[in-house]
Amino acid sequence: MSLGQTIRHKTQAFKGRFTERVGRATRNRRLQREGRTDRVSGNLKQSGDKAKDAFKH
Repeated sequence: MSLGQTIRHKTQAFKGRFTERVGRATRNRRLQREGRTDRVSGNLKQSGDKAKDAFKH
């Protein structure tokens, strides 16, 4: 896993958390859903990369 991918996935998860919270604050369900999707997607990508690294070594 490259450093660029790591940063990209962490940024996606952070952006998702932020969007989800903004959606909650404004009671906008679409933003909440978008944020949750981004957060989960970023976390899954990070997990997948960690698993790949574990099998490489």
